[in-house]
Amino acid sequence: MLNAETYVTTGKGIGGRIRTKYEDFYVEEIPESFPSGTGPNTWLFIDKIGRNTLDVVLDIARELHINRKRTGFAGMKDKAAHTRQWLCVSNVEPEELQNLEEKLRGVKILKVIPNEKKLRIGQLVGNKFRILIRETEDPDADAQTSSEILSELSLKGVPNYYGWQRFGKNRPNTHKVGMALVHNDIKGAVDAYIGNPYPEEAEHIKVPRALYDEGKFQEAYESMPAGMRYEKMMLRELMKQGRKRGEFDEKAYKIALESLPKPLKRMFVHAYQSYLFNKAVSERSKLGIDRYVEGDIIIDNEEHIVHEIDPKTIDDDIKEFRVHPTAPLYGTKVPLAGGELGEMEENVLQDEGITREDFECPKTPRLGSHGLRRAMRFKIWDTSATATPEGVLVEFSIPKGCYATAVLREIMKEDVY
Repeated sequence: MLNAETYVTTGKGIGGRIRTKYEDFYVEEIPESFPSGTGPNTWLFIDKIGRNTLDVVLDIARELHINRKRTGFAGMKDKAAHTRQWLCVSNVEPEELQNLEEKLRGVKILKVIPNEKKLRIGQLVGNKFRILIRETEDPDADAQTSSEILSELSLKGVPNYYGWQRFGKNRPNTHKVGMALVHNDIKGAVDAYIGNPYPEEAEHIKVPRALYDEGKFQEAYESMPAGMRYEKMMLRELMKQGRKRGEFDEKAYKIALESLPKPLKRMFVHAYQSYLFNKAVSERSKLGIDRYVEGDIIIDNEEHIVHEIDPKTIDDDIKEFRVHPTAPLYGTKVPLAGGELGEMEENVLQDEGITREDFECPKTPRLGSHGLRRAMRFKIWDTSATATPEGVLVEFSIPKGCYATAVLREIMKEDVY
């Protein structure tokens, strides 16, 4: 995990491999509520393999000839997995979706139910996972080790690191786009997203990126495969603005950036915040994630800051998961911890050559962030580990916004994607 260095469990890792097949990594949302059966908005419970959520909702919008803003989902699900989740299409009758499944690649529609309300980002409790870890040395012994580590995590909590999905594995640059925006470098942000090929990328991806870097925009656009959907979206708008304006000025690059879907645009600065958060969590975890340290900013399970700390009860409250130590998602208004912890958090910013005020992003203010304090650990429940002929099958549930790979990292003692 990018910028994550600290483990909190003592057991030796079992190693192994994950995601050998998409089906090895199963995720199912735990919803806040279920559709009622009546209302103007239609919810779809889908089963998908090898597709990310945003691509699916864009495909649905295209097939229904509607604006993508009429679609909704509670959480973004990864491409490299077998996942089940609810989607929503507003002001559409279920009958209008009868033939939709056959037009969607890698997607099955399991339920179609109307509801009064739309489905919005964040409206889920969490996710349950069933993950096969292949190629471990001794599945029986490794299942026992995994069970012990899961038990330890159930007591302590799991370091709340952001996983590689936040940044990209073969192309970990999402946070670099965000870094450019925080530095008010709009052209740099667009260049980082479209160009700058990475060695791990496939050759047919590296070629158009290199052409873009050479300023050969039309050639780059024409050589981009379908999978570079968002790069094409941005480059098409950039070329349009260049023709219209007679030059590729900052306004052209800004309009090109604005052509991306809102959830994707918001991810850039969030990814940079996540990159810095991982560093802060890694440093703070060395002092113990299930205990109070002088200067800690504590939040409760509603994510409200606890202003009055009782030294007699605070450690018990932390161990019972009633409250949690935090680390900063840096932004213009986020408070930093006190004492030496605050100095540690300030050092993370100094190492990047930025201040909290830089997250205002004055040239792209809608993408700026006030920041917040985020729990530096999360609770895990319904855990199990079982030996199978293929390896070790682990199961667990975690809250929304948390990464299963943070759990797997502790089990395997390896960087995992």
